[in-house]
Order: sequence, then C-alpha cells, then structure tokens
Amino acid sequence: MFETLDNNYVRIIGSTLAVYLFIIIAIRLFGKKELAQLSVVDLVFILLISNAVQNAMVGPDATLMGGLVAASTLFVVNYLLKYLQFRFPKFRKAVEGETIMLVYKGKILTPHLKKASITEDELMEAAREHGVATISEIDLAILEVDGNISILSDQYRKKSVKKLRANKKISKKVS
Repeated sequence: MFETLDNNYVRIIGSTLAVYLFIIIAIRLFGKKELAQLSVVDLVFILLISNAVQNAMVGPDATLMGGLVAASTLFVVNYLLKYLQFRFPKFRKAVEGETIMLVYKGKILTPHLKKASITEDELMEAAREHGVATISEIDLAILEVDGNISILSDQYRKKSVKKLRANKKISKKVS
C-alpha cells in the first residue's frame, strides 16, 4: 500500500514540476505585458488555465494529501527558481527577460513597441495613469520585466522636486 502511495506522490511531484515549468515558459513566450495589464479576458484565461492544469498535477488523487504534495512542490520549486534568479543574473535574464525602452525623449520607439506587442493606445493609457497627457512630455517609458510600464517625465521631476521641498520644510519645522 505505501509503495503505491509513494509512487503516486512522486508522480504528483513530477507532474506539478512539469506544469510549473510549462506555465513559466508559456508566459515567457507569450509576453510579459500580460502579467501587469489583466483584462477580463486575461483573468478568465488564467482561471481556466489553473483549472485545466490542476488535474494534470494531481491526476486522480483528489485527496487532501495529494493537494498538499502538489502545493508543497510548487512552493519548493518557486523558492528554488527565485534563489537561482537571485544567484545567477544570466538565469534571471533568461527567465524574466529584459526591460524594453518604449519612449525616449518624447519619441516613440516603434520597433520596440512592436517587439513588446504594445499598441500606442496602451502606451497612452499608461502615460495618462502617470499623469502625462502627451508622448512628447515623456522623457523615458520602459516596459519592466514584471509587465508594468514605468514613465519618467518632466511632470514627474516637477512633482518630485515639490515633494522634496515640502519634506525639507516639514523636517525644518519638526527640528
């Protein structure tokens, strides 16, 4: 009996590991913008993927122990992957990819936008979220490895300087 259970748990661990690695590779291939900018379609997709692979991980073992073995495998593999990313920058770059510059000094870098599969409308949406009205106001826009778009603009510098001055005034009053 224990032999069957052990083999079943080894199978769960192997299947869980395979599914985890498959999902990471698929996300890497299909683009990082999907991570940070979830639409309703993306949310439904993620929910369906999780449901689809759940059976592949635990198979017919729908017991609590089977679920715990699969979850434990995910935690351990995730920890190891994070450790390897921290320890080996080239490995991190292979797994996460690199940042992509989208705008430089008010000019859209169209080839980079295409590489990142980002439309000008999506870029403008991100700009508005950062309080920037036009592309010409953007000093630098970067698609980060986590899928977020970071935007630095003249407005950002003005706001930062105002905050810095306000903080200095507050700290002088407190002193």
